[in-house]
Amino acid sequence: MKLSRPVSWFLTAFGVWSLFVWTTFAKNLWKDSGGQAFVNGDHSRPTAFFWVHLLLTITSLLLGLAIGWIGVRGLRALRGAAAAEGTAAE
Repeated sequence: MKLSRPVSWFLTAFGVWSLFVWTTFAKNLWKDSGGQAFVNGDHSRPTAFFWVHLLLTITSLLLGLAIGWIGVRGLRALRGAAAAEGTAAE
């Protein structure tokens, strides 16, 4: 299956956006000062809130990476097809 250029760019941009958003979320989760992620602010005792959101973050990062990689592969395939057409026309 071939992806169009706009779809490939969208998937690539989604992957980059996902990496940015979820790494920022993970940093903020780790620096939690409100007491939701860690008992008494002690980083040695994470709460259920922390584990659920860490799992959500990891899953979203992996899906974002996979979607972004599909977009990058689509762009590379389009570039390869354009190069092949260029050499065939000569």
